Amino acid sequence: MHLAILTQYYPPEIGAPQKRLSELAERLVSRGHEVTVLTAMPNYPTGKVYPGYGGIWSKEIRNGVSVQRVCMYPSNSTRTIARLLSAFSFVFSSMIAGTLLLPRADVLLVESPPLFLGLSGWWLSRIKRMPLIVNVSDLWPETVAALGRLDRRSLVFRLGVRLENWLYRSAWMVTGQARGIVDHVAAVVPDKPVYHLSNGVDTQIFRADAPKYAFAEKGEGRGECLIAYCGLHGVAQGLDQVLDAAELLRDLPVTFHLFGDGAEKSALVASAAKRDLTRVRFHDAVSADTVPGILAATDIALVPLKTTIPGAVPSKVYEAMAASRAVILVADGEPAEIVRENTAGLVVSPGDIDGLADAVRRLAADPALRARLGTNGRAAVERHYSRDTIVSHFITHLTAAFRLQ
Repeated sequence: MHLAILTQYYPPEIGAPQKRLSELAERLVSRGHEVTVLTAMPNYPTGKVYPGYGGIWSKEIRNGVSVQRVCMYPSNSTRTIARLLSAFSFVFSSMIAGTLLLPRADVLLVESPPLFLGLSGWWLSRIKRMPLIVNVSDLWPETVAALGRLDRRSLVFRLGVRLENWLYRSAWMVTGQARGIVDHVAAVVPDKPVYHLSNGVDTQIFRADAPKYAFAEKGEGRGECLIAYCGLHGVAQGLDQVLDAAELLRDLPVTFHLFGDGAEKSALVASAAKRDLTRVRFHDAVSADTVPGILAATDIALVPLKTTIPGAVPSKVYEAMAASRAVILVADGEPAEIVRENTAGLVVSPGDIDGLADAVRRLAADPALRARLGTNGRAAVERHYSRDTIVSHFITHLTAAFRLQ
């Protein structure tokens, strides 16, 4: 089987979509399949093209995967116009480059969001005569509305819903990384094949005995309970809640370590400095290879969301569970169900600062509880969320679907 993947995000960028799609591609290649990725010049999350990349088009072989890259207008601005310009620039550049240079594959998988990229995916699937799979990792425009950045009564929201529904109807198959996404798509297009392509984690890389990140060598965390967050510092993550909780925990020997970058980071750093939150440490973004070591070295893994986002299950949940680390999850909905059902951590509703502070106090004071929650999480990941198992099931499903065509 030859799979083509159309995505705006791919390594060497770091982030959940990049990791998930690259591991899918590499596992398919390791099983004897061919994968071609059409993506943008790497620029996320800084909004600046990475050194060594640039120009209009390039091609490389990355861990056995053929990766074609095209130019786009990079931006990490939170302004709507800038974000739309950035998204649509890749829509059009991928349409042109894909038409001219993308080889015909057995199937084309397009990643959404950005939802607009579905326009390019639809065009390429038609012009190249490839069945189209729309892989939905977040529900848009619903997620934007849930974050309070788009009025559900607005014309933009209504047009977004129409585009979303049209894209689902145009697909050969729709895949979703969360049960909530699958249920939503099935309700919109009940006659369309929908598959739960769950997120997951590499259980060989994320584990309790991974080589540990050297907090102590930097004079940090001696005798303290370490709490780590690794990921985007954006609106959806609601990291301001962490600062508010840290203010309530000044006298507790707990240090919050926040690794990453994003549009909200400068404001968060300024807020922490203004409030003299000396137990909140900001770190630069780290490579994906460093994250397992950070989790192995920390005591508690923190996974916050600003609000309930339909269909959102952060990959950080699975990574923390695989590393046998107790999770403090600030979220409702499906991610909260996963943590509770597997007794892998403590769950706090978004906005409940007192509850977040209490969860930190409870886990910081009880190493035995942390160990028990971490053990439960690791067992659950091995049963349900190993990426090897997920990819194997997906290959079996695709093979069966092709036979039924």
